[in-house]
Amino acid sequence: MSDTLKLIQYSQPAELVAQLNSGQLMSVDSRSRCGLIVYKRYYAEFAGPGAAVGGFFDIGSQRVVPVGNVALAHPEKHEDRSSAYTIRRHWIRLAEQMTENPVPLQRAKMLLTQFEHYFGLETVNQIPDEALALIVGVLPQTIRMVRRPLQKKKELVAV
Repeated sequence: MSDTLKLIQYSQPAELVAQLNSGQLMSVDSRSRCGLIVYKRYYAEFAGPGAAVGGFFDIGSQRVVPVGNVALAHPEKHEDRSSAYTIRRHWIRLAEQMTENPVPLQRAKMLLTQFEHYFGLETVNQIPDEALALIVGVLPQTIRMVRRPLQKKKELVAV
């Protein structure tokens, strides 16, 4: 069996959710700009490059949204698993820092700015508003409000 499982964006979300809920530990490929938005019951977490997914982190996941062309690896060595856990905690802490801001529009703007800087506008535009909103605890309408001016600004620059 290959040590890397390649997934095509949005093609197998039900199978991926089943794998996450099985408790099997995987990690997001650390060599590519990709990640997973993992829906929990009342919120979502982002697991970026190098982060552990599955295992005890994601039992009870309800849905998953791939960001970019996701590739998952099965970390075999203790050091690889430990590193993946550390990276997942890092991604969780980054989202937590954003949610400490009491102003929803600012939380949404911080998240979109970070994602656009890292993944690019084209990739971020493919992510549903709901998925982004659940990461930083805002309404999907708040994400749309922040996206609209950013998209218009990019259109003006392109003209």
